[in-house]
Amino acid sequence: MSTEYAHQDDPVAQLNDAQKRRQQAKKRVDEIGQDELEELAEAYNGFVALLERYEDQVVGDEGDFQTNIEFQSQIAEFTEELSDDILQADIFDACNEHLKQRWFKTAHFEHVYEQLEPVAEMVERLETYEQRRTEYREVRKQLGQRIYELEEEINELERLVRLGDADLDAPTERLREPIEAYNDAVTDAFRAFRRDSSAREVLAFLESTTAYPLVPFEKPPDELSAFVRNNPVGDEPLSTLVEYAGYSRSKLDHYVDNPDQLKHIVGGQKVFLSGLDAKPLRIDWPPPSADKLRYRCRELTAVVNRLDQDVVSLLRAVEQLPREANYPQLRNSVLAQESLTEEERKRIQKEDIETQLSTARERKARFADALESAPDS
Repeated sequence: MSTEYAHQDDPVAQLNDAQKRRQQAKKRVDEIGQDELEELAEAYNGFVALLERYEDQVVGDEGDFQTNIEFQSQIAEFTEELSDDILQADIFDACNEHLKQRWFKTAHFEHVYEQLEPVAEMVERLETYEQRRTEYREVRKQLGQRIYELEEEINELERLVRLGDADLDAPTERLREPIEAYNDAVTDAFRAFRRDSSAREVLAFLESTTAYPLVPFEKPPDELSAFVRNNPVGDEPLSTLVEYAGYSRSKLDHYVDNPDQLKHIVGGQKVFLSGLDAKPLRIDWPPPSADKLRYRCRELTAVVNRLDQDVVSLLRAVEQLPREANYPQLRNSVLAQESLTEEERKRIQKEDIETQLSTARERKARFADALESAPDS
């Protein structure tokens, strides 16, 4: 395999090559001086722009004396304004002298372009350097992207290694049954609480859960909470308030003292109110890790205790699960049963996933070291 071909598949080699090319281009610039070259490039580009603007207007039969004078004046003024110590000043002066013609031919411009070639070669050093810097930054960016892709690959391989050790015939109902029993009970309890309690009680309950970040109910809007707290209609269930918000103002006059306020505040929160369910109280399936389940059950106990004390006993059964010695193994079996596709199962059986993982980790470490040691630009 040729070195060039090998480098195409080696981001570190590509980075080293790009850095070397950039350094070589920088050396050529430093031999003259970057500031000096930048000044020269500005002068060269401006001078050539004048040539290109006027050439078709002044050459041959298209030219007229007035345009010639204008062109020569522009060139002379441009040359006079150049710094005295600018590189290749004598070339610009020579070009200016050569362009003092009564009439112009293409050969006059060709000669000027030939005179400017040494300037163009110097400017090319700066342009090459900027190009090499851009190429280097792009290769460096690509290496960063490759590291990110390797992180994703490593995460997936670690998952396959972990799930590949799982017992797909393990008695996972030991976890499923208590979690399902609790989830069903807490769902029914919250549905009944939302149906039978006053809007004031429901919103107060939701506000109390803000002290428990692992019970992620959305905090009720302040305007809505204040409204149900300070108005008699807050004694009604939430479903009634939502129903009222759909009434016409004339019909609503028979039920509340402030129909406009209710329609504005409650009507504006229909999405929030209609979306309230027991999801923040339920345990996910597959279940979380032992520590996460332990902490979540602790906070859920405090919240559910305010909702329905009978459901707390079912939650305690879930809370006991992480204390079982085989919880991690059972959870791993659940994860494998729930998440492994048929293709992934075949891959685990046929491929050496651990070797792939080791290789990916080594490549990531190598790439990360190269990126860390490489200058930003």
